[in-house]
Amino acid sequence: MKIAEVSKRYDISADTLRYYERVGLLRHVPRNASGIRDYDETSCNAVEFLKCMRSAGVSIEALIEYMDLLEEGDQTAPARKTLLEEQRELVRERIAALQAGLDRLDYKISHYETVIREAEKGMRR
Repeated sequence: MKIAEVSKRYDISADTLRYYERVGLLRHVPRNASGIRDYDETSCNAVEFLKCMRSAGVSIEALIEYMDLLEEGDQTAPARKTLLEEQRELVRERIAALQAGLDRLDYKISHYETVIREAEKGMRR
């Protein structure tokens, strides 16, 4: 699958895919005889994983570390698990912060709904 197809399929720009390859997040992307990237199933699975992790807010640096460990083989499974657990905790902290912000917004909106109702009552009198 060519880079344009992968870009469209996963809604990731071709520039981002090239960047991921350049920094070592996408490794071993096959190329055809002309040197053009020809993503296979393994490469596409990696793109899907990276997109999911980036959407969750996992840093490029953490993902590079993860991919380095993955490249080293099965003996790094405990280290990979630990890294993912650390990232999960960071995501949970971001979710909690977002939830606190959302709760505050809901409170303020509710407050203004009360203010508006009271103002409308005063206008009817």
